Amino acid sequence: MVNRVTISRNDQVLTCAWCGREINRSGRGRPRKYCSVSCKQRAYEQRNNVTGTTIPQNAVIIHPDRVDTLRDSLFELRCAAEDVATAASEGADPDEINDLCTELVQLARAIEKLR
Repeated sequence: MVNRVTISRNDQVLTCAWCGREINRSGRGRPRKYCSVSCKQRAYEQRNNVTGTTIPQNAVIIHPDRVDTLRDSLFELRCAAEDVATAASEGADPDEINDLCTELVQLARAIEKLR
């Protein structure tokens, strides 16, 4: 006998279309797309800013300072990944590799939160 796992609509994890935060389902009506009124407003402003231009609707427009921050974070992530690879190729002890992997995961999670 095969056990089937079914996930009801209420068990789905929804995230805000603007900021990415998790949205709690109310269980009734249409699922929410945004976690707050301010996220809904920011999304509207984004759509409105690109209307009538050659910029695609799903493009993300960010301040140049945020681009620099993202670029720096990605460089830091790459360096951490290279540290793990170097330690593994040099036969580092498992505790050191574990510490480097923990740092790598923390950096990746921090970058995921950039929106």
